Amino acid sequence: MTATLRGPRGHGLLGHLSDFQHDQLGFYADCARYGDVVPVRLGPRRAVLFYHPDAIEDVLVTRSRDFVKSPGVRLLRPLLGEGLLLAERDFWLRQRRLVQPAFHRQRVAAYGEVMTAYAERRLADWKEDDVRDVHDEMMSLTQAIVAKTLFDAEVSDEAHEVGTASHVLMQDFSARLGSMLQLLPSWLPTPANLRARRAIQRLDQLVYRIIAARRQSAEDRGDLLSILLHAQDADDGTVMTDRQVRDEVMTLFMAGHETTAVALSWTWYLLAQHPEVDARFAEELRTVLGSRPPTAADLPRLRYTEMVVTESMRLYPPAYAMGRMAAVPTEVAGHPLAAGIVVILPTCIVQRDPRWFEEPEAFRPERWEDERTRRNPRYAYFPFGGGPRQCIGNGFAMMEACLLLAAIAQRFRLTLEPGQRVTPTPYVTLRPEPGLRMFLARR
Repeated sequence: MTATLRGPRGHGLLGHLSDFQHDQLGFYADCARYGDVVPVRLGPRRAVLFYHPDAIEDVLVTRSRDFVKSPGVRLLRPLLGEGLLLAERDFWLRQRRLVQPAFHRQRVAAYGEVMTAYAERRLADWKEDDVRDVHDEMMSLTQAIVAKTLFDAEVSDEAHEVGTASHVLMQDFSARLGSMLQLLPSWLPTPANLRARRAIQRLDQLVYRIIAARRQSAEDRGDLLSILLHAQDADDGTVMTDRQVRDEVMTLFMAGHETTAVALSWTWYLLAQHPEVDARFAEELRTVLGSRPPTAADLPRLRYTEMVVTESMRLYPPAYAMGRMAAVPTEVAGHPLAAGIVVILPTCIVQRDPRWFEEPEAFRPERWEDERTRRNPRYAYFPFGGGPRQCIGNGFAMMEACLLLAAIAQRFRLTLEPGQRVTPTPYVTLRPEPGLRMFLARR
């Protein structure tokens, strides 16, 4: 790295690891004070934080072939295996091409009916003046939707078990990411490893049950699972093993519900604190929809609804930071990087940078109508990543978030239970902790 670069002072052998572990989001914010390129050391690993959109574009797009997923992200391998998130190089490209048809625009639009129907089913259980943990509600709702739309499976009965297992694994990831534990192999029989192993086994039982039922029927339903089970290698004609199918199903099941649920949770949190935004949002729903449920065909006219979700993900991006590791010697924004250096792109800080967003801490959905915002560098806002590794389900996630938000807000206004303190907590995603207790009021 260039010798003139400065960063916060480290502490002995651990470098900056204790600061990172104590307050990861605060650490990213503190490092930003040193400039757009900040070298740090996390235990034995050297890392660089990049805060400028041009450098982020270098990492994600221009020089994407020079990087692989970071060691921190690879901590998810016991859960996700060689699914799309963690696969690399030729194997990733093969899997990406295989999965892509399930996310073509027309097919995604067809999922909208299921999303709205499942929202209506959930609302049938909500009552005036109920108090609900809305984060839990969004998690179980999006779990059910991704299982139905992508795998044509019902998981409502397992929702609590899935939620418990997911929480165990998120806590385990967070503990490992910020400590020397990540250097220990996952097969060691430590208490934490045993807890994580049991949680993965519970999820595996669900996923393998879905796969076995579909293999037994041999039916091609045109969904993602059918694509995975019937696909043949173009060279040798082999089909995917149950393990390969399991890795893709697990990746899309976990990623497909966790990120959307977190985005919706923070959106409800922000709407509850900004009645003027909620009022404009509700007026758009009345004007466009009247009393009927939303459909995918309505989305082009639900422009403010989309802006509400977009602004929520600016302030509270579910993927609060993105990690890569240089696989070869390379250069980013004019700064040389040796092979093995970890690169961190702190989404949560870049998207609150006053250089790109006026009043960056304010929740102002209408900023997405502004000419200045439209002139921003491409990677001043990147909640779904970018380049060839951009989230394959970004269109699915945005449609789902907008449809669920509209369907629920037509019927209820959600207000925060007084006295609770909600803290953005970095697990795999930026979860609201210890939950989000809200009152339900009829519109």
